[in-house]
Amino acid sequence: MVERGWATKEEVEKCREIQGRLPPGTKLAEVLVQKEVVTRRQLARLQRELETDRGQIAIPGYRIEKKLGAGAMATVFLAKQVSLDRWVAVKVLPRKYSSDPKFIERFYKEGRAAAKLNDQHIVGALDVGQAGEHHYFVMEYVDGDTIHDRIESSRRIPEREAITFVMQVARALKHAHEKGFIHRDIKPKNIMISKAGVAKLADLGLARAVSDREAAEAEAGKAFGTPYYISPEQARGVLEITPAADIYGLGATFFHMVTGRVPFEGKNPTEVMQRHLREPLTPPDQLAPDLSQGTALVIEMMMAKDARDRYQNATQLIEDLEAVMAGNDPVHARPSGAFMSSLAGETPPADGDAPIPVLETSGKGLPWLAIGLGVLLLGSLLFNLIQALR
Repeated sequence: MVERGWATKEEVEKCREIQGRLPPGTKLAEVLVQKEVVTRRQLARLQRELETDRGQIAIPGYRIEKKLGAGAMATVFLAKQVSLDRWVAVKVLPRKYSSDPKFIERFYKEGRAAAKLNDQHIVGALDVGQAGEHHYFVMEYVDGDTIHDRIESSRRIPEREAITFVMQVARALKHAHEKGFIHRDIKPKNIMISKAGVAKLADLGLARAVSDREAAEAEAGKAFGTPYYISPEQARGVLEITPAADIYGLGATFFHMVTGRVPFEGKNPTEVMQRHLREPLTPPDQLAPDLSQGTALVIEMMMAKDARDRYQNATQLIEDLEAVMAGNDPVHARPSGAFMSSLAGETPPADGDAPIPVLETSGKGLPWLAIGLGVLLLGSLLFNLIQALR
């Protein structure tokens, strides 16, 4: 009722106090109606919806309380694990996919991947299975919000706060990569923040073992990920996707956090991915002038077009984030590398990469025009200086 704006928390608490003074068995709902906080019609409507949600699934050992959210691939419920008396989140595969072997396998693969990871910055996996026609995945319940929620409410996240969250996710990636897994879908919606301020990486639906050659070959030529945060190599659908793809996705998320806008926009997903491939990144400190140069350099290195120019592992990224947080220059990210990366625009794909067809644009030659104008300007300044000395 509070979530829907039908009542305030204060009104509900006051009714709870009244309920406590009434005969045992008096329902809170009745008190709310008697005190005209809600109408009987609103109450009946809410009860029907709650019963519908609860009736969608029954899992032995868990009591479904309410729906937390829903997407194209799953619905997530808040539930109480009866044996341990603790809150958990239960992800359920939609019925329309419950008979599709491909979706079922992907669903269970997420559970198995999460079960192999044990880090405080990764949402923990607790159980996976089938109850009737429902396939479910039980995981740690994080009582909080997401990076996406915070960007939506505040537009920009303060630099030091953003660094703290990115550093925590980088530690999660370090653990996952050392265990042989690539997340492949790092984005604001997949980073949860607990009420204690701890960042936790969620949704391993696209996670893949680096050693899983069969899956890599089956997915070659297809772009997996979210367009606003996808790495160039994922957009091309190359065979060899490395941990550097996760660093790029985290870099794009970092960019969004501190500037209030995504790195590249477009009319459709294809156009956005093409820009990840071809367009130079606008330096984040140009969009957010109060951003430190160190943070800007870290983001630019994370988002280098060529995976070989990014941080080679999450450990290097953490070292630079710690340095910037301490007020020092990054250890690995350098201005020259950032300048050349933004100047070059599109970087040729690594050996074996097959670029996807993209639209050619007239802006491709603009960097060289800028160099020519710069040289002419420098020559003019030197000439004027010599004339002045004479």
